[in-house]
Amino acid sequence: MNSEMLLPPQSVPGASAVLNPFVIVDDAAGLITFVSEVFGVEETAEARTPLPDGKLIHAELRLGTVDLMIADRLDGWPLRPGLLQVWVHDVATVLQRAKAHGATTITEPTPFYGESTLGRMLDPWRNIWWLWAPAPGQPDPTPNWDGGPDAIFSTLDDALKSLAT
Repeated sequence: MNSEMLLPPQSVPGASAVLNPFVIVDDAAGLITFVSEVFGVEETAEARTPLPDGKLIHAELRLGTVDLMIADRLDGWPLRPGLLQVWVHDVATVLQRAKAHGATTITEPTPFYGESTLGRMLDPWRNIWWLWAPAPGQPDPTPNWDGGPDAIFSTLDDALKSLAT
């Protein structure tokens, strides 16, 4: 479906996506390193915009066709961590790499409807990452209302409630 309001993807400058997330955290440079090392992507060097005090007002990393934009929180600004979804080759491998860089697993790799695997992590900047990997031929899990596990919902619910304070 095309939207009359959104620019068509082929018209977005720089081959970027129509929607790109922007997070504001303490220690943007640390988050850039984390994302680079966990997902094997590089920062877009020409986008890095430091202020005179060294804080970053803008930085970007390209994940597929989407730019993740990151900035340092300035005095008086609230933190604005993200809820981010990423398709990967192997959820377990990404979770292991992330854990080695200080992340916490929220949801272990779990079969999910539509022939995919879902896992979630919380990075040290309070961003929650939904990690998805294709899993063709994988049977659908039994829903919790039919006696199956409810890890898909309960792990996220617990994580978000723990961040509310």
